[in-house]
Amino acid sequence: MQEPALTFSGFMKIVRWPNLLILGFTQYMTAIFLSGVSPASSLISHFALHCMVFSTLLIAAAGYIINDYYDVKIDLINKPERVVVGRFMKRRVAMIFHTVFNFGAAFLVLWISWKLSLVYLATAFGLWLYSNQLKRLPLIGNVSIALFTGLALYILIVLFPEKSQLIFTYSLFAFFTTLIREIIKDMEDLKGDSTFGCKTLPIIWGIRKTKQFIYLIIIAFIPGLIYLSVQMNNTYLLYYFSLMALFFLVFIGYLVKADTQKAFAQLSTYSKLLMISGVLSMIFFYS
Repeated sequence: MQEPALTFSGFMKIVRWPNLLILGFTQYMTAIFLSGVSPASSLISHFALHCMVFSTLLIAAAGYIINDYYDVKIDLINKPERVVVGRFMKRRVAMIFHTVFNFGAAFLVLWISWKLSLVYLATAFGLWLYSNQLKRLPLIGNVSIALFTGLALYILIVLFPEKSQLIFTYSLFAFFTTLIREIIKDMEDLKGDSTFGCKTLPIIWGIRKTKQFIYLIIIAFIPGLIYLSVQMNNTYLLYYFSLMALFFLVFIGYLVKADTQKAFAQLSTYSKLLMISGVLSMIFFYS
């Protein structure tokens, strides 16, 4: 049976629409609650913000598409139900969407700043490089995708420079939680990655040493965020990150016991929930 050129369900699946919703929601939450766009209804007329959010979603969608494009064989082992390219979307159609989304995103923000447009183009190139090479390398791929996630928040400083320190702190939170989640996902995908010669941390170090590395990340970044909260003299932020320390202790407890693909998948979901809690905590900064 000939593969379809494109199906709607395949398109929605490959762009990870729930992740895109979370990303867009996060940027708008940052604008409303961290950057002081008040009242929230004024967002309707904030055309620059809408362009930036939509461009970010286009870049992210293009990143998901190119990632699936290169990972068909690996995903057939790790997550066969997730494979879209070659089943619900032809390879050439995937590449067309990838190209149009990337250049469309850069064009949309060009009127805001040509430098910002270059940042989006560089991000698009970085996501392509990640999917093509970096994700198969130890730690570099994990750090790359974490940087892109943190950047999605940090670029809002272009529109709201007066809240740069607070936005930077949340960008740092997004970076570290994403880094932890990406390493967890590598442990979850160990079988498929090793079959196709990837050199992720779990493959090089083994599960035990990779877990120890995650413990070190948590030990380093939670106190770091608490320190930034103290430096800003921000009571809400201090309480929140102190509370997060307790949740990460629970996370460590589950990680110590995890030894199956299902257990690592649950930890990946847990880490995503921690990220979402960070977004929701922004409500306390509305003024």
